[in-house]
Amino acid sequence: QVQLVESGGGLVQPGGSLRLSCAASGSRFGINRMAWYRQAPGKQRELVARITNVGISNYADSVKGRFTISRENAKNTVNLQMNSLKPEDTAVYYCNVEDYSDYRRRVTSTYWGQGTQVTVSS
Repeated sequence: QVQLVESGGGLVQPGGSLRLSCAASGSRFGINRMAWYRQAPGKQRELVARITNVGISNYADSVKGRFTISRENAKNTVNLQMNSLKPEDTAVYYCNVEDYSDYRRRVTSTYWGQGTQVTVSS
């Protein structure tokens, strides 16, 4: 069972920056993909950014050029650097990982963090 601990949320003014971190523990056979999702009040959860175990990343159009996802494989951590924040970035941000369930790495399980609030407001 993989456990995820998120940190770094908070209140920031428009144009400011925040850095989210997520540490995964309990993986036995390694983690494939790591990602950040967000959910604003009254909206569906959406993908913000994701990164594979070889460092290939992709982003939602709404955050391209402002957010950067990175990971440290040795520590099983994933980070999200958020710059030039806008009020519309306000949401609960969730860490998501796809963990290999067997040593052959043919099966994966998905885990979610409990979420961290990001509020962008003046």
